[in-house]
Amino acid sequence: MDVNGTVAEGFEPVREAFVRNFETLGERGASVAVYRDGQRVVDLWAGTKDVDGTSPWEHGTAQIVRSATKGVAAAVLLLLHQRGQLDLDAPVGHHWPEFKARGKERVLVRHVLNHRAGLPVLDHPLTPEQALDPLRGPAAVAAQAPVWEPGTDHGYHALTYGWMLDELVRRVTGQGAGEWLAAQITGPLGLDLWLGLPESEAHRVGRAGRVEGPEPTGGLRARPKRSVTEAYEDPASLTRRAFAAITPFPDQNDPAYRAAALPATNAVATADGLARFYATLIGDTAGASRLFTPETVELARAEESAGPDRVLVVGTRFGLGYMLHGSASPFLAPGSFGHPGRGGALGFADPGSRIAFGYVTNGLRKTVTADPRAQGLVRAIRQALGL
Repeated sequence: MDVNGTVAEGFEPVREAFVRNFETLGERGASVAVYRDGQRVVDLWAGTKDVDGTSPWEHGTAQIVRSATKGVAAAVLLLLHQRGQLDLDAPVGHHWPEFKARGKERVLVRHVLNHRAGLPVLDHPLTPEQALDPLRGPAAVAAQAPVWEPGTDHGYHALTYGWMLDELVRRVTGQGAGEWLAAQITGPLGLDLWLGLPESEAHRVGRAGRVEGPEPTGGLRARPKRSVTEAYEDPASLTRRAFAAITPFPDQNDPAYRAAALPATNAVATADGLARFYATLIGDTAGASRLFTPETVELARAEESAGPDRVLVVGTRFGLGYMLHGSASPFLAPGSFGHPGRGGALGFADPGSRIAFGYVTNGLRKTVTADPRAQGLVRAIRQALGL
């Protein structure tokens, strides 16, 4: 495998793991980046730009990262809180009066981030065309009744998370989450990371698609236990309904879908853009001061929800907007926080080791959280650090 890029001395195991992904795990095209103490120590790419093509993956090739978007979008609400513009313990309806309908008066801003709002499903799913309208998704959630008492339990809000977050940002700032992110974070930092892909950058994005590979271990596996399988197969389950809030699911290669801003599912990034985003959350990077104060970092990674997830039907752990290290979403260490994307992508930060990580791929596996390709790379970082 012809692998391009560089690794700093001591991080050679990451390159070896990256090569193995192509040789044994069916990787088609991918990139990985790692920062330590704000400096890039791994920057690798290989394969083809399109999952079904022959043009080579280049430095700067980007991919849709699916639910890894959630960790990027969460930073918007946490920064608004850090700046005193948003109270995490205020009712959502304080900023968004229409949201109070049908028993949602007690839903707090923090419930949006920790998946305790009780709103993972829509009784009337949106079409792909409706989902691209920035007003339709929030209006549908505002009209929805909770399926459990808000604040009393948690379950992954696969799609509705994005509409709630986007409307909160819009009500507080007058901008959608994608606009605010571009104006306040990714634009000033020069990150190759977009929530709402500009037409000028569309040529850089590879075509993603399904790939097969050896069965993974851990996390939400390709052959999960029977209860998980049944939940995904049952049209009436919260699992099936949560992922069907847009029906049918949009074509993620559609330029119109990539150009929209759906803060739960459709950010586009390079591995370096994703890794440097997380690096700048926890520390200074070249030309940029850290975004999160130490107190905000603790908000991101302090456990807010843990145990059986009413949607994913396995044990999950969440901070405010971020998945936390655990069996369903293994990161580098217990203090890590970040978010996987269904099918492969992963971004996270580990303040203890001062590591930030980004991995993007055009080959989407069946995994929901612990993709074996990303996990192999994370294990290699542990090896490099002697953890």
